[in-house]
Amino acid sequence: MLGASICSRTVTPARRRNLASNRSLPTRDDFRTKLRKSSLRLRSSALPIVQCALAAGIAWWVATTLIGHPQPFFAPIAAVVSLGLSLGARLRRSVELVCGVTVGIGVGDLLVSLIGSGPWQIALVVAIAMASAVALNSGPIFSMQAGNSAVLVATLIPPGGTGGIDRMTDALVGGLVGIAVVALIPTHPVRRARKNAADILETAAEVLRKVETGLVENNPKPIEAALRQARDTQSAIDSMRSNLQGGHEISRISPLYWNSRPRLARLTAAADPIDNAMRNIRVLARRSLTLVRDDEILDSRLVVIVEELADAVEVLREMVLAEPGDQPDAAEAARVLRSVARKMRPELIEGAGVSATVVFAQIRSLLVDLLRASGLKRISALATLPPTVEKPAYPPED
Repeated sequence: MLGASICSRTVTPARRRNLASNRSLPTRDDFRTKLRKSSLRLRSSALPIVQCALAAGIAWWVATTLIGHPQPFFAPIAAVVSLGLSLGARLRRSVELVCGVTVGIGVGDLLVSLIGSGPWQIALVVAIAMASAVALNSGPIFSMQAGNSAVLVATLIPPGGTGGIDRMTDALVGGLVGIAVVALIPTHPVRRARKNAADILETAAEVLRKVETGLVENNPKPIEAALRQARDTQSAIDSMRSNLQGGHEISRISPLYWNSRPRLARLTAAADPIDNAMRNIRVLARRSLTLVRDDEILDSRLVVIVEELADAVEVLREMVLAEPGDQPDAAEAARVLRSVARKMRPELIEGAGVSATVVFAQIRSLLVDLLRASGLKRISALATLPPTVEKPAYPPED
């Protein structure tokens, strides 16, 4: 019997071919999905690609025609590196690049003149150049360019010659041209970060609806899906912060968008509350999952509040996308959230278990974060909630 059992599990060549043929092959829908994602990536990166291409060409022209360098290969490289496809910290990248080249050439030229060139000399020059850069600045581009430039000095550029100075000049040209291109052909300083914030809030509303479904049905599967979806938002949060940083740079160096600074400041103020809100939603989903698995009783009014909270988050998302003067504005979003917050009274958890109490507390914390994202100060947001103690630190609103 044992032998027969083993034989029955043996995979013959024919069965192996059948298994291989039955593996899930890419379908037409899969291909369309990949094509759509590729199209979205290309569309979102179209302007940065154009900026990099123009900056590279202009940097080469400036270095060859205006400065007279015969082969200024590093000028277009510096322009592309300083810009990149990421909109955040472009100004810092330009400064780090120029400073890194300067440190690398300076250290390399000095040491090679003293100790010559060779395997151990190259290792020593690169180590000292990169260590000097790290000591001066923590930026990765700074130290990498210092090391690269030190290698060039130790291998190709004669010490004491003009090659190092030319490379420093080319780096400066590339960095300055990159900044000029950003100023003259800027991306919108608010649009990308606003889209990121709206996508995060859209996910937040979807997660809350799935949690509410799981609570109503006493079914863990929707909540498990909600938790996975909530955990996948970190990349969007990181993109929002990067785009906010890039937006601040653009609003400083581009006269076309100086008037966007107040709106950018409001969105920046909402970034931390939105991030904190997603963290609280993850905890809310985890505890709701525990509550359902333990078959713990939850007041039905709290379940209704979760649904109302999802609707309120949708209003907040529409506020983020709305143009100045359009509805819903910050006041409308705050009004909707306040109407939910006022229902979070302690009697909802009278005699409740641990998980129900945690769900109640997480909803209150989430409401504070969302009210802050709508523009309220923390004290005002806390005062919106009904008190849970006799003498709260922040008395409730009348």
